[in-house]
Amino acid sequence: MSERAEAKTPVTPIPAATLLVARDGPQGIEVLMIVRHDASGFAAGACVFPGGKVDTADRALITAAANSDGLADEVLAYRIAAIRETFEEGGVLLARAKPSGAMLSAAALRDLVGRHDSENFATFVTNAGLELATDLLVPFAHWITPKFSPKRYDTQFLLAPAPPDQVAIHDGREAVEVRWITPASAIEASDQRKLKLVFATRMNLAKLGRSRTVAEAIEAARHARIVTVSPEIVDTPAGQVLRIPAEADYGLTELSTSKVQRA
Repeated sequence: MSERAEAKTPVTPIPAATLLVARDGPQGIEVLMIVRHDASGFAAGACVFPGGKVDTADRALITAAANSDGLADEVLAYRIAAIRETFEEGGVLLARAKPSGAMLSAAALRDLVGRHDSENFATFVTNAGLELATDLLVPFAHWITPKFSPKRYDTQFLLAPAPPDQVAIHDGREAVEVRWITPASAIEASDQRKLKLVFATRMNLAKLGRSRTVAEAIEAARHARIVTVSPEIVDTPAGQVLRIPAEADYGLTELSTSKVQRA
């Protein structure tokens, strides 16, 4: 095979998960977002939902996951990865204390972090006697990084309500800032070049922004059909656009590349 042909061979996507943690705010629904470090290997400097690749350790935590719906282990692994990344990057942990079954409060989480080493997530969950609230996560979207990208992810986007009183805090490594923001405010800030949003984040913010409350967003997600999206770059008379399938229900099928910030 020639070097040119090899260069055109798409990279195999890495399984990944990201979590839209939502809460009701004074201006409507708000979502937890982090700003990635400028030295990050992917989406450097971008404002994104917490997330990352599915690790072997995530699969090892299957027995610690709430699974009243009888979900397959691989489905649970994505949800565990989303919960883990949200805790590691944003300090918010969707979990219940055993045997009470109560969702962790801010005080309870502080106490557990103070008594147990939280650097290794799997060990922390086991030693702290936690049940991961994977049952609260609802499938929201499925995106695969375009074939032309040098680094690709097969990402499950999941939606969950925020724990009532936990305080988000960035880890200072992968994430350098954390914020609660309405979808409309994030998109407006991106249009004004005050915030960097990659295409998938922008589109899923727009979809989330259709709902006025968290309950409404979760109900909509439960009844939506998930269509896999892998954007394509297409040349049109009006210029270059990113194109996605209409069945994915984002309200548009094309967006000018001039409005998209690269990862």
